Amino acid sequence: MFDPFQWGADRLVHDLFGLEPEGRIATALNFFVMDVAKILFLLVVIIYVMGWLRALVSPERVRGFIRGRSRAVARGMAVGLGAVTPFCSCSSVPLFIGFVEAGIPLGVTFSFLIASPMINEVAVVLLAGILGWEIALLYVAAGLTVAYVGGVVMERFRLERWVEDYVWKIHMGEAQLPEPDRSLRGRHLHAWSEVREILRRVWKWVVIGVAVGALFHGYVPEGWVQSLGDHWLGVPAAVALGVPLYSNAVGVVPVAEAMLLKGVALGTTLAFMMSVAALSLPELLILRKVIKWPALALFVVVLAVAFVLVGWGFNALNLVVPAVAS
Repeated sequence: MFDPFQWGADRLVHDLFGLEPEGRIATALNFFVMDVAKILFLLVVIIYVMGWLRALVSPERVRGFIRGRSRAVARGMAVGLGAVTPFCSCSSVPLFIGFVEAGIPLGVTFSFLIASPMINEVAVVLLAGILGWEIALLYVAAGLTVAYVGGVVMERFRLERWVEDYVWKIHMGEAQLPEPDRSLRGRHLHAWSEVREILRRVWKWVVIGVAVGALFHGYVPEGWVQSLGDHWLGVPAAVALGVPLYSNAVGVVPVAEAMLLKGVALGTTLAFMMSVAALSLPELLILRKVIKWPALALFVVVLAVAFVLVGWGFNALNLVVPAVAS
C-alpha cells in the first residue's frame, strides 16, 4: 500500500541526501522525517475535526456534569470526561481546586486527573493511525481501567487529610461562560483556534519524541532490546524510565512505535507510555501544590503498581502487534 509519508522520506533521505538505506544514520533520519510529517498532518486533521464537532468544553462544565451524581456514576463520568477533554498536567491545580469547591469526592477527582493526561481522542486516533486500532483500543481500555481503579484505591486512604489547607478555603464561584457560536463560521474558527493552540503546545514534544524514537530505531541493537523486554524486570524498568521524562500521550507515540519495531514487548511499551503521560515529574511537582507529600507518594505508588501490572498482564498474553508484524 502506497504511503506518501514513507515515499517522501525515502526521496529526501536516499535520493536527495544520498544516504544508503542500510546505514544507521539513514534509518534514523528516515524514521524521523516520515514520523514528523505523518504525525503533524494527522494532528491538524484530527484536531480540526474534533474541534468542529465538539462544543467548547471547560473545567466548569466538566464539574457541572459530575456534580450531584452517585459516587460510582460520578467516577465513571469523570474517567470518560478525562479521556475526551483536552486538559493536561498543567491544568491539574485549577481542576483540582474546582472539583474540591464543587464538592466532588477526592477519589473521583483523582480518577479524572489520571485519565485526562493519559488518554485523549487526538492521541488515540494518532496511535491508531500509526500502530493500528488494536493497539489504540488496548491502550484506552488499560488507561480507563487504571484511572477508575486508581481512584477507588486512593479513596480508601481518606485523602482529605492530605489536601493543602488553602485549597479548602478557596471558593471559585460559578463562572458564567458565553454560549459558543454554533454557526458554520463559528465552528470553523473554534476548530482552527484549537489546531493552532494544541499544535503550539505539543509540536516540540512531537519532534523530541520522534527524535528519541529515531535514535532508538536506528542505533539500539535489536537483540539487546528483545533480551531486555523478555525479562520480567523490563516492565518496572520501563515505568521508572518514563517518570523523569515529560511528554503527553501524543509525544510518546513515536517512541512507542520505535520500541515495538525493535521488538519490545507490547506490555512493556504500554507501561512506558502510561508512565510518561500520567506520572511525569513535572506533573508531580504541580500536584504537590495542592496535596501533601503522603498523598503524592500514594499517587505515585498506586499508578506505578498499576502500570507494572498492566505491562506484565499484556506481556503474559503474548499479543502480536499487526501494524508492526506486517
